[in-house]
Amino acid sequence: MSTLWRFSRFVSGSIQIVRRGEPLYWGWICVLLALIVSGAMAYTNQLHRGLIVTSMRDQVSWGFYIGNFTFLVGVAAAAVVLVIPAYVYHWKPIREVAIFGELLAVSAILMCLLFVMADIGRPDRFWHLMPPLGYLNFPRSILAWDMIVLNLYFAVNFVVVTHILYRAFWKRAYSKRLVVPLVLLSIPMAIGIHTVTAFLYNGLSARPYWNSSILAPQFLASAFCAGPAILLFALQLLRKFTHFEIQDEALHKIAELMAYAMFLNLFLHGAEAFKEYYSATEHLLYTQYWFQGLDGHRTLVPFAWSAVTLNIVAFSLFITPATRRNWVTLNIGCLATYAGCYIEKGMGLIIPGLTPDTLGEIYEYAPSFNELRVAAGIFAIGFLVFTLMLKVAVPILLSEFTVDSAPDGEPSRARVPQTAAVH
Repeated sequence: MSTLWRFSRFVSGSIQIVRRGEPLYWGWICVLLALIVSGAMAYTNQLHRGLIVTSMRDQVSWGFYIGNFTFLVGVAAAAVVLVIPAYVYHWKPIREVAIFGELLAVSAILMCLLFVMADIGRPDRFWHLMPPLGYLNFPRSILAWDMIVLNLYFAVNFVVVTHILYRAFWKRAYSKRLVVPLVLLSIPMAIGIHTVTAFLYNGLSARPYWNSSILAPQFLASAFCAGPAILLFALQLLRKFTHFEIQDEALHKIAELMAYAMFLNLFLHGAEAFKEYYSATEHLLYTQYWFQGLDGHRTLVPFAWSAVTLNIVAFSLFITPATRRNWVTLNIGCLATYAGCYIEKGMGLIIPGLTPDTLGEIYEYAPSFNELRVAAGIFAIGFLVFTLMLKVAVPILLSEFTVDSAPDGEPSRARVPQTAAVH
């Protein structure tokens, strides 16, 4: 029996799985498809008319697309929060759910690449970046480094999850000689993708707001908050709507790790704010625009203090064992974490770094409706991919869908111990 035939059967069975579901599942899929169609129409309009349909101008040449790209790189890097306790310390409660962090990383990197594509004014010239057709300018270009590490990280996570699920489908243990080295490699790569992304900003000496040596650790600290916040929501939904048994201990440990990451995030932001305000050089203008406004321009001030408040609330909820173990306050903390990090890594990073511009002009950027539609479509693609991967992964990990399943693709209801084929 050839490997190609085995893999084709795994793929065809997976297609059967995603074609079956309850009305709630199909309702969610229809919402995502509607957003994707809307985003595709908006992107078509952008291709036809150019980037003039966005609110980006010479003064603010990066906007909503790159803000989302930066945030999602952090979400992808956050898979390491599960990988380290699962594969380095072999902690069983986390190990059983670590694969979901890798699935989230695959979805997040896909969205990152789509946001970069949306930000390119002439995507038909993308082939210039692909050797040997084009000239990548590696290793001198930081953009080249970013492109390489993102695609490699995507490939590593995709290979790991595909191999684990494929072998579990055939009721075989995964190959440790393949998976363990790749998983361990993904740890420095997860740190590397966000570090290189930070280097894109702090290497620009003409932009003082970004030109800080602690920007990379700031990125990593906020990443290890936002990504696990999404995972905690997803894991709770899995536990509610599937037979997958996720221990409370695993969820509480993830929340505890988020508390430490949020403390580091708040500390680094506070240290940077102190440096700017205490030195009071001309570079203070950019931080003032974010926290106080300049010359009556205060559009971003509510966002700034909302992000600070949300992050402090999240830290307070996660650092306290009682609120960390209460499901209501845990979810409030996750929501506050996601919103706070999204604001500070989006509007709070891009816009103050470009405002005022090098000539002192203040252009108050706000994403256009076209940008919002494109972004919603890209997020919908990411959530659709994540949903479909979960739809296949969960029954395989529960051994409800294996090679012995019914020919029509209906998963066998015979139960075996959870994740026995994988772990």
